[in-house]
Amino acid sequence: APPHAPVPAGAFARVASLGWHRKWEGLPITFTVLTTLAVIIASLFEIIPTFLIKSNVPTIASVQPLTPLELAGRDLYIREGCFNCHSQMIRPFRYETERYGDYSKPGESVYDHPFLWGSRRIGPDLAREGGKYPDLWHVRHFDNPRAISPRSIMPAYPHLLSRELDFDGIQARVDAMAMLGVPYGDAVTRAPAMAREQAARIAASIVQGGGEAGYETREIVAMVAYMQRLGRDAQRPAVAGAGGGNSR
Repeated sequence: APPHAPVPAGAFARVASLGWHRKWEGLPITFTVLTTLAVIIASLFEIIPTFLIKSNVPTIASVQPLTPLELAGRDLYIREGCFNCHSQMIRPFRYETERYGDYSKPGESVYDHPFLWGSRRIGPDLAREGGKYPDLWHVRHFDNPRAISPRSIMPAYPHLLSRELDFDGIQARVDAMAMLGVPYGDAVTRAPAMAREQAARIAASIVQGGGEAGYETREIVAMVAYMQRLGRDAQRPAVAGAGGGNSR
């Protein structure tokens, strides 16, 4: 017979006439349950491997998890709604890279839960914000944006300079990220202490720049820490360890 011989006429009609499907059609609940189970099992066969195969995760050797203080700053960034006006994704177009720097890579946000790529820009993209300005610049910018950029439409956030940062609550944030697979090292057990150490360094930097003293316990130091971290990992050589190795 030829390799693609036509099906004999009436074959489908004979199979259908056996009436085997009538039994299933008479059991709607059983049929629905079995169909649902089949769909779930088939879906698991597709979904589970994506979580188990490490090679599917786009990683960059120099990208490390945020330090505990930077993680707290990221949560403040979310709380204040900064992502509504600022993106963190530079697209691979010349007019983007000329203004903001190298385009964003998937591996740069592998530890972000949730990611903060954003969908619009009322203000500039912040994917490469880290290191552009000194710490004191950020303090003054959050306190009164018009003092830095007279035509800025960004709202002021003076409360960040006066509110106390919840250092004790940082440990729970780190633990949550560790549960999601973020490879934190010492930060898993001593996040508050690590955050206080970095906060003291940033507060000292603010004073050295001509700013006021006393910010080491305020929310502003966490926000500054996060701003200064954005985009800097991609510019570093690979580092050993994780969980805060890039803190200043």
